[in-house]
Amino acid sequence: MKGVLIFTLILCSTMIQAQSDYKSNFLKKWDNAAAYTIECAEAMPEDKYDYKPTPESRTFKGQLLHMVSNMMWLSTEYLEGVAYHENLKEIDPSKDQMLTILRETFKLSRQAVEDLPDHKMRDVVNFFAGPMEIQQIMMLMTDHMTHHRGQILVYMRMNDVKAPKYRGW
Repeated sequence: MKGVLIFTLILCSTMIQAQSDYKSNFLKKWDNAAAYTIECAEAMPEDKYDYKPTPESRTFKGQLLHMVSNMMWLSTEYLEGVAYHENLKEIDPSKDQMLTILRETFKLSRQAVEDLPDHKMRDVVNFFAGPMEIQQIMMLMTDHMTHHRGQILVYMRMNDVKAPKYRGW
């Protein structure tokens, strides 16, 4: 019985350390992705913030607002457990305001991850696409942001705006 207890304690300790390592690695990647995304938003001239390549596409600014909305929704509802009801479709920020919104949202999302207790990382939440672990929600945050950042990079290139040098590490 004593051996089983020791094994269980070692296993739990290893799992908690792995979750802590995941969070630490996530935050490093998040900070880098935030900086790169903000650099892209800074590089696009303000007179191109309303550019969209096709009528059904979002504008450059719309892509940024969509990214912000998704970060806030996922980090608020799923990491903090607080209902999120913001509707950013009704705001029309200037470039400077958009950059402030982006910076603040990245900070708030980062803080939500930092504040998440390690033992909650494997908790399962009800997501519209089905049950997901908190770690999966965190992966979704980065995947969604990367997807839409890829779109704004194309918008930049379509407007002869030099994109910042990529760094994905």
